[in-house]
Amino acid sequence: MTKRNKIRILHTIRQGQIGGGETHVLDLVSQLDQARFQSEVLSFTDGEMVDRLRKLDIPCHIIPTTKPFDFFCWGKVKELLKEGEFNLVHAHGTRACSNTFWAANRLNIPLIYTVHGWSFHQGQSALVKMLRKSGERILVRKTKKNITVSESNRQQGIQELGMPNSTVIYNGVNLHKFDPVKDYSLKREDFGLHRDDIVVGFLARLTFQKDPITLLRAAAVSCPQAERLKFLVVGNGELDEEVKTERQKLGLESNVILEDFRTDVPDILKLLDIYCLPSLWEGLPIGVIEAMAMQKAIVATPVDGTKELIEHESEGLLVPAKDPRKLADAFLKLYQQPNLIKNYGSKARKKAGELFNVEVMGQKVSGVYEEVLELKTSR
Repeated sequence: MTKRNKIRILHTIRQGQIGGGETHVLDLVSQLDQARFQSEVLSFTDGEMVDRLRKLDIPCHIIPTTKPFDFFCWGKVKELLKEGEFNLVHAHGTRACSNTFWAANRLNIPLIYTVHGWSFHQGQSALVKMLRKSGERILVRKTKKNITVSESNRQQGIQELGMPNSTVIYNGVNLHKFDPVKDYSLKREDFGLHRDDIVVGFLARLTFQKDPITLLRAAAVSCPQAERLKFLVVGNGELDEEVKTERQKLGLESNVILEDFRTDVPDILKLLDIYCLPSLWEGLPIGVIEAMAMQKAIVATPVDGTKELIEHESEGLLVPAKDPRKLADAFLKLYQQPNLIKNYGSKARKKAGELFNVEVMGQKVSGVYEEVLELKTSR
């Protein structure tokens, strides 16, 4: 098919910084059969993901833009596709797809779009939501295949966008990297935590979507009733200052430890008893899967893909969004019944191994590549 007789794939992603979608790309290109597939990555910003990929000898290209539908960069994308003689383009996320579809379509290169959560969601004005829906409606019709990471997102795409040619492929994580039995270098003492503390961890961007403010308000309710309950909040984002102010206002400086974004996620997860993600919406949160793989009890909101990961009172507890009292009740229940933490964590690890591991994900994505190429060959 090419001079190297491999299927050449250009993966496109909106940024080079590490996040859920970027972690997905890293895992996917590492997992694909290198005897059959030659992967390269186009990122629209530089960052640590790019550095990691290059260390893996995965060629990376950067065409700088932070805007969706930025037609000023479309010509550069087209030139890259022509020079690289790619057989497929796999766009990960809305911004990547919006800056890729034109070039792929002009060159008759099949385009696959993985939706890591829709770009329209609550908290947006009616005008912004309408414009984003219009953009997504265009994108899902310019592809040969649309992949959603949760059935919830797929149904939303069908019902609200009329999305054709779709399938669900759950995100997966590397179970060798996220292994609860391994020894890790970090110790609780590194963060001022004690061995007998019950530690709740929040590892996510500090954004409106992830709702760290509700977490803090739940901590303010639960900590006075649970002397050994501590919270480790790891991340940065648009709510950095608001989180610091709220922690001080609620008098939680000794109960809530704030840490900047870190890349040693397995090490951090090893220190936790409970992983919490009180999001307002999600695609399929990779952070929750990573915590499941590390055998942690989960406390989360039953939104979108999260409720496809966690069954209430099986792998953890699901509580309503933006309800600090109910969230605090969940923390106190686990604090008072530590056997539940162990039971939920064991079930979470088992489920991650069976349904959400990177090997299964890679096999299913490979199947989509073969399906799309067969469709192109038959025409």
